[in-house]
Amino acid sequence: MSKTIQEINEKIKKGQAVIVTAEEMIDIVAQKGEKHAAQEVDVVTTGTFGPMCSSGMYVNLGHSKPRIKIGGGTCYLNDVPAYCGFAAVDIYLGCTQTPDFDPRNTDYPGDFRYGGGHVIEEFVAGKDIKLVATAYGTDCYPRKKLETMINIKDVNEAVLFNPRNAYQNYNVAVNPSDKVLYTYMGTLRPKFGNANYCSAGQLSPLMNDPFYKTIGIGTRIFLGGGIGYVAWNGTQHNPGVKRKENGIPVVPAATLALIGDLKQMKPEWLVGASFLGYGATLTVGVGIPIPILNEEIAKYTAVKDEDIFAPIVDYSENYPKVIPGNFGEVSYAQLRSGKITVQGKEVPTASLSSYSKAREIAETLKDWIQKKEFLLTDPVANLPGADSGTTFKFIQERPIKNGD
Repeated sequence: MSKTIQEINEKIKKGQAVIVTAEEMIDIVAQKGEKHAAQEVDVVTTGTFGPMCSSGMYVNLGHSKPRIKIGGGTCYLNDVPAYCGFAAVDIYLGCTQTPDFDPRNTDYPGDFRYGGGHVIEEFVAGKDIKLVATAYGTDCYPRKKLETMINIKDVNEAVLFNPRNAYQNYNVAVNPSDKVLYTYMGTLRPKFGNANYCSAGQLSPLMNDPFYKTIGIGTRIFLGGGIGYVAWNGTQHNPGVKRKENGIPVVPAATLALIGDLKQMKPEWLVGASFLGYGATLTVGVGIPIPILNEEIAKYTAVKDEDIFAPIVDYSENYPKVIPGNFGEVSYAQLRSGKITVQGKEVPTASLSSYSKAREIAETLKDWIQKKEFLLTDPVANLPGADSGTTFKFIQERPIKNGD
């Protein structure tokens, strides 16, 4: 038994497609088996909502009178520096950028109360953003200074472009040292005081398509409350890693580069965040539909938290110093129970991503498809490592030459 995306889209258009979330698929496969589930279900929707640092927006501002060439000059949005080395009025704002006057970790641990992620959230919410730009001036672009307010509805284009999102699995962070650690995995209390993780587990997109058989370049997705696309494999994409028999990697693996029209998105799915002692970021909502083309894919979309394992990593020594090794593996079912055991000690757990929001994304995407507002796309190319998960080799922690 097999289907095509084109056949599924025709069923969607006729209102005949069966759409379920990844949570619902677990019960369907358990009750009816993979074969009947594959025959009955057409699309499984997934979701994740968590901090994704490699995110940002590019904006074409439009031209002032007289014209200004911001490229080669400087540009600030609400006092946060934006990159302007593209052209006259094209800029890119990364979510981790902070104002020049922010003390950062000079006053340790720094608060990082406002950064690029917060600007993006306010911009997509329709708030006016202060723009201050300087230029050196040319015959065709004579203006040297521009101070104005910009609004998302007035700029030519505003595009969310995220080089690395939706990690396929990730570390569980712990701190065996005697001091508090402030990390991108949150505050880690000493002597195994807590364990932080960041994944929607059984709802997470790449957990439901572990060998990227349906997710590829060109896949249409839920992004930030609007419609986006997989633009490329994400940076640090690393599918050639150790996996369980069910195909799920037990360490960080694939990532996705995502793109979409920011003018369609909503601030509740793009939320600026601050990590004490680490920096600013953006919490991003991502949902990907998985077309059920055959029994194999039906099996993958029935993955459960108890079948997904993550490594417990020392963030006091191993992670910062790139030292191999961990304290073992733990399932997401154990993580979500609120406590795990590490080195014989009971350790409370907490998630940096929101499972309830991931569920809401999967339900929203399901609703879009049922209302015929969202059709599936055939990827134009596979992600590296598609199908086997072992054909693409990558040294995840590639050292900088002469970097000691």
